[in-house]
Amino acid sequence: MIITFLCILAVDFRIFPRRYAKTETYGTSLMDLGVGAFVLANSLVSRQARNITSVSWKTAIVSTSPLIILGFLRLVTTTGVDYQVHVGEYGVHWNFFFTLAAVSILTSFINISPQYSGVIGSLVLVGYQFCLVQGLNHYLLSNERGMDIISQNKEGIFSIFGYWGMYLLGVHLGNYLIFGSHSSGFRSSRWVRMRVWVLSILFWLLTVLLDRHVERISRRTCNLPYVTMVVADNLQLLSILMLADLVPGSKTSILEEAFNRNLLATFLLANILTGLVNLSVDTLSASSITAFFILLVYAYVLSIVIGIADYFGIKLKFW
Repeated sequence: MIITFLCILAVDFRIFPRRYAKTETYGTSLMDLGVGAFVLANSLVSRQARNITSVSWKTAIVSTSPLIILGFLRLVTTTGVDYQVHVGEYGVHWNFFFTLAAVSILTSFINISPQYSGVIGSLVLVGYQFCLVQGLNHYLLSNERGMDIISQNKEGIFSIFGYWGMYLLGVHLGNYLIFGSHSSGFRSSRWVRMRVWVLSILFWLLTVLLDRHVERISRRTCNLPYVTMVVADNLQLLSILMLADLVPGSKTSILEEAFNRNLLATFLLANILTGLVNLSVDTLSASSITAFFILLVYAYVLSIVIGIADYFGIKLKFW
């Protein structure tokens, strides 16, 4: 998340290496991982992964409503100030908050046991991938748009199937690796480490096969190769981080804990600061020194505000 906060502003400057920016249609980059990693991280420790599946419709609506509100607020503010928005990413009106809300609603109302969520998620992803290779990918990646709401937001609406399938896979992995039946309630670190490494390798092999023989990786459509790449990459990162268990001493800093306890507030503040910078500065014409200075101030302001909020016990949470 901290890397995401830095990238969403840095990408607007020429100083940011283009190879790390989001791809337009097919391919991979650092920033392509952001949205997928966010969905997967949430699913690994979700209610469903912890076997808390009996959630009332009222609780589901209350927990999802902030995402819907944030989605509409982003839409209104970006349209009101004529803020630059890349239409090809999600569509004319759609944004990532709506995608998260849709995934949350589907998961809450279609109650699937974590033991079977992996199978259901795989079926959803395979079915969606079949539709893509049958011609849906050309429709989603084309610049042609009709006047109806679906055509205007085709990328965001259809990619929901990919993100939902990814979420279901994450629920199964979280339950299997972390919250499955065990005498202590949690798997032992050694047990998890071994299986995370093995699963990471298997998902990387699957990604290579799918990318070469089915369809190239595309974040824009959230196709099956993209999902397997996100799972493989995150499991690999998790397996490396888990090696820290072998090293004695503290593993996290105070700043990391402050961010971790207030991720939603940090994400919103980062988006607001990014918008303010883009409205007040011509980022594309800024020199490297100017860009570096702005990014430094941005990172310090973000860290200081969240640090102070954490010190006083202030936490932005809707549910």
